[in-house]
Amino acid sequence: MLLSRRRKDKSPQAPTPPGRADARTLGPGTIAQILNMLPVAAAVIEHRDGRFAFEAVNRQFRVAGLGAVADDSMLIRQLGAQIARFLASDATELDLDWDLGEAVDSRHFQVRFARRAVNRNTGQCLVTLVDHTSELRTQRSLRREMLTDSLTGLPNRPGFSEQLEGDVEREGMGRYAVLVINLDRFSRINACMGGLAGDELLISVARRIKGALRAHDVLARVGGDEFAIQMELDDGPGDALHVAKRIQNALTTPFRLSDFEIRVDCSIGISIGDPVLTDVEELIRHAQFAMKRAKKSGRTEIYQTSAFDIARQQFSIETELRRAIDNGALSLNFQPICDLATGRIVSFEALARWTTECGENLSPVDFIPVAEESGLIVPLGRWAMYEAARTVAQWDAANGGDCGVTVAVNLSAIQLQRDQIAPLVESALAAHNVEGRRFTLELTESALISDPDHIARTMHALKSLGTTLAMDDFGTGYSNLAYLQKLPIDVLKIDRSFVSGMLADRDKVAIVRAILSLAQALGMRTTAEGIETNELAQTLAALGCSYGQGYLYSPPLPADRAYALLPGASSSATT
Repeated sequence: MLLSRRRKDKSPQAPTPPGRADARTLGPGTIAQILNMLPVAAAVIEHRDGRFAFEAVNRQFRVAGLGAVADDSMLIRQLGAQIARFLASDATELDLDWDLGEAVDSRHFQVRFARRAVNRNTGQCLVTLVDHTSELRTQRSLRREMLTDSLTGLPNRPGFSEQLEGDVEREGMGRYAVLVINLDRFSRINACMGGLAGDELLISVARRIKGALRAHDVLARVGGDEFAIQMELDDGPGDALHVAKRIQNALTTPFRLSDFEIRVDCSIGISIGDPVLTDVEELIRHAQFAMKRAKKSGRTEIYQTSAFDIARQQFSIETELRRAIDNGALSLNFQPICDLATGRIVSFEALARWTTECGENLSPVDFIPVAEESGLIVPLGRWAMYEAARTVAQWDAANGGDCGVTVAVNLSAIQLQRDQIAPLVESALAAHNVEGRRFTLELTESALISDPDHIARTMHALKSLGTTLAMDDFGTGYSNLAYLQKLPIDVLKIDRSFVSGMLADRDKVAIVRAILSLAQALGMRTTAEGIETNELAQTLAALGCSYGQGYLYSPPLPADRAYALLPGASSSATT
């Protein structure tokens, strides 16, 4: 019986699972064996009487350079206070991130302190460290690439925005200004010398600009040929203007590319931080808006709220005008053109009119420039051409035949450049069975000088359709008179700026007389705009002007009311 009991006592006990091991029942060697089974750096740390000791550490812990003696370990030096607080608390787990070493070659660990709930009073815990250095370095490298321009090494647009946002959060929006620099005619360099030369120039420009900045200013490349600068204002907006001037001076020296000396001009826009602003992207957009104004003005521009409000209003007009054209929400009014000798109406000028969605009658002075800038003048002009032809057909139908008048339609320079005008006119005439002689097409002088050869071909094609060609606002542009002689122009329209107040201004009389003499010499008829009195009409007729147009005869009217001005017009005309 005794022997049996002894054998039972000497029989080996079942091993305790490592996860439930109690350091008080295991020797240091056994604990080290258990820790070496872990795939990460680990140590059992004891804290008694204000001192730390390693009960055991595994090989990964030592390889990581964390030491084998607590007093010499960086873990204890940097995280000892946190370990002590953890052991003094009731927590069983605590996770934290730890950066070890200098910023350049630091290592990054995810650290966990852990102990069993029943062992809270032992003064011991298990510390494990997962090395995330490689992952974090890869992430940071990818992030740097995402925020850096690969060509110049400067911050790109997202990187610039991120840095500006961080600085603004610390210092406030009012301390900063943003400059946006755009290189003028850079696309020509790319087109003529190739992309590699363009890239070389951008790198050289970036160096020049960098050299003109102060030490703490931040330069970024935010677009193809666009740079941005973040600068802190020490003495107010004048700082930004001084930096802009230094940049322009730095770019005055030509750049040497291959065998060429390239001169680079730039346009600079500035936005000044405002405490009211909360979004750095808005500050950047303001600088870009100012830069676009600088391209037009030829000088450095500081963002002005009023100019931005006008631009925003024009954008709103563009958006609504696009819908109006698509939905057929515009109309044509018609102003009579009369024979000055007899007073008889010989033609009507078709003028676009627009009542907006909110019921406002918007003047053509407001929406025609927007249409030209946005390109909407092309669909607008197409609509006007078909609408004018439709109106002539309706007048003829109401009259029981040819109503005896023509209709004049304006053509903009952009229409002539972008659209096929002759096929358009031919199609509009054919769609409503109207003869070409019933149409007068009015072109401005700016349209003639934009592309003279193309315009000449277009005008001859229009003449072949039987239409009449008139030059509108003559005298206000830069026509080449020798070229004018070669074009098939039938009518010169004298701008209202020369006609209005002519009777009290000898210079205006001299200009009008000269235009009339030129037209007579070239075999052209003339139409004077802006006639408002009988005396003015009689004077122009005496000087030899053929036709007159103005409020003396009638303001622009809807189609039905304009038709009613014709002798013997039937009231059954429809629109």
